[in-house]
Amino acid sequence: MPEPMDEFLDEDGRPRLVERRFVVEESFAGHRLDHYLKRKIPRLSRTRLQEIIRTQLLGPAGRRMKASSSVQFGDEIVIRRPARAEPSCPRDVGVIYRDEHMLVIDKPAGLPVHASAKFYFNTLTRVLSEKFPGEPLQIAHRLDRETSGVLVVARGKEAGSRLKTAFARKQAKKTYLAVVRGVPPWPDGEVHEIAVPLGLTDVPGALDVRMVERADAPPALTRVSIAVRRERHALVRCQPVTGRQHQIRAHLAAAGFPIVGDKIYGHDDELFRAYCANGLTDELLARLELPRHALHAASIEIAHPASGQTMRFESALPPDLVDFLG
Repeated sequence: MPEPMDEFLDEDGRPRLVERRFVVEESFAGHRLDHYLKRKIPRLSRTRLQEIIRTQLLGPAGRRMKASSSVQFGDEIVIRRPARAEPSCPRDVGVIYRDEHMLVIDKPAGLPVHASAKFYFNTLTRVLSEKFPGEPLQIAHRLDRETSGVLVVARGKEAGSRLKTAFARKQAKKTYLAVVRGVPPWPDGEVHEIAVPLGLTDVPGALDVRMVERADAPPALTRVSIAVRRERHALVRCQPVTGRQHQIRAHLAAAGFPIVGDKIYGHDDELFRAYCANGLTDELLARLELPRHALHAASIEIAHPASGQTMRFESALPPDLVDFLG
């Protein structure tokens, strides 16, 4: 969790400056500074990196560095820039459960978990640092920004290690609810398995974040059943057995029933590019039907990090999806 930076905040508590810190690992000792940063922030172009090094970067002891400077093991590199205006998003976070070892959060749709190029103040990590100042909180797993629902947070290093290990080893049982376009033909009460190996697309010019069926990709399995049927849509219950990126979204789309509002898997690449360029226009919203993808983390079952007791946490389907189903 980020430490509060009160000296960088304005009178409303919003950041005037945004910092990103790196501590050079032993494996990078002796590398050029620009090569090191390219490995740490691969999305940045060489030209943009040069500009950041020239205008925003401070090296050890606050000294300026050149792109050709060598970094050494343990060097602290700081990138500090003026805060930009951020897209608005909900910052009201519900707490489903809390004790001295863990928090279970009800994350609203639209709130990103971690900071990114667009978000710094409006993030779950920032909200939690305000609600629980000074606590060494650790997010134990991840949810996409548009996904709502249950999210587990560790309070302390030991709890963090145990909870993260449980998620990494697939020892946590997660159930999601999704509203899909179309009505799957699967019988009520029957669990349908979607077993499609998923990997990032390698098609030139395609969205580089899209997960697609690939024979050379690791296996991926999602168990799905019908919860509610409507004339043109259905609410489906999803239990991911594996944990690939975008797994539920990609699997439902591969089965022919993409999630309502999904800008990557529910439509062609051009819709996503138009959304990135122009935001959510009326025309795009008409095609998407919802401003966010209709995926909700409904429950998590996991062993308590201290007692080992199996605990189950639930989040009700949020009002926007209830209203959409009618």
